Amino acid sequence: MIQCEDLTKHFDSFKAVEGITFNIQPGEILALLGQNGAGKTTTVRMLTSVLAPTRGWAKVAGFDTVKNPAEVRSSVGVLTEMHGLYGRMTGYEYLDFFGQVYSLDKERRERRAKELLEYFGLAQAGYRRSGEYSKGMRQKLALARALIHEPPVLLLDEPTSAMDPESAQLVRLEIARLRSSQRAIIICTHNLVEAEMLADKIAIIYHGRILLMGTLEELRIKLLGPAEYDIRLAGQYTLNMLQLPDGVTILKTREDGFLFRVENPFLANPLILQQLFKSQIPVVSVQEVPRTLEMLYLKAMTQAAEGIL
Repeated sequence: MIQCEDLTKHFDSFKAVEGITFNIQPGEILALLGQNGAGKTTTVRMLTSVLAPTRGWAKVAGFDTVKNPAEVRSSVGVLTEMHGLYGRMTGYEYLDFFGQVYSLDKERRERRAKELLEYFGLAQAGYRRSGEYSKGMRQKLALARALIHEPPVLLLDEPTSAMDPESAQLVRLEIARLRSSQRAIIICTHNLVEAEMLADKIAIIYHGRILLMGTLEELRIKLLGPAEYDIRLAGQYTLNMLQLPDGVTILKTREDGFLFRVENPFLANPLILQQLFKSQIPVVSVQEVPRTLEMLYLKAMTQAAEGIL
């Protein structure tokens, strides 16, 4: 659905994007993470045929971004950081205008505008000029515009920026629903919790190149190593009571339990628990130590700055 190979963009001597390659299938969401100026927006502009690549190629919904720009633009719904709302238009007029841009007939334009404004809680506000909207309302109207022609590909830049928690949750649920509708979606965001909730794949970009890409679990293993677990016990114990399976490393011991790292928790953890039960040592809890996307991202940035990645 979205493919790019060695996608590169140079502005004279400045390398904005350097050799990006990925493939997003229908039903998948890719989160692009990176500092301001890392190359996320330039990548999106190439994927929407706004910029031509210096090197490499990209296809969106089966269309080459250089050879078929019109088809690419009609296949993509874009939410940019700068919405470009027309403040003198009402919400309905704004969506109707963009429905005409995408060559929707009158009946379909009216139906889609009504559906989207109602869904995002803007039905009554749809008769007011968008210049009177709050930031969150403008964000929802811009997202409605991106969806007006029911595109197979969505490119969303900070989709929940400036929204209250309730509205942000609504948008996240909508993005998740759109994924289940077999759309390919790219989200550029600084909201790491949001990326962790929504993304199937994560790409961390640094100075125009992809440092790391994969599922959250793949990145956890690559950057932080095998999973870690904390066991709390209610009785006296010594590690000598346990014959630890292969691939288990004790990281810390306490009077009420221990912390360990394990390469294969599905195999090792049940064996450890069986030994504790046989030794009649009450187990209070077994918890995986949280390793958030924020931890991964910050470590990746540190290693990139140090030249390790």
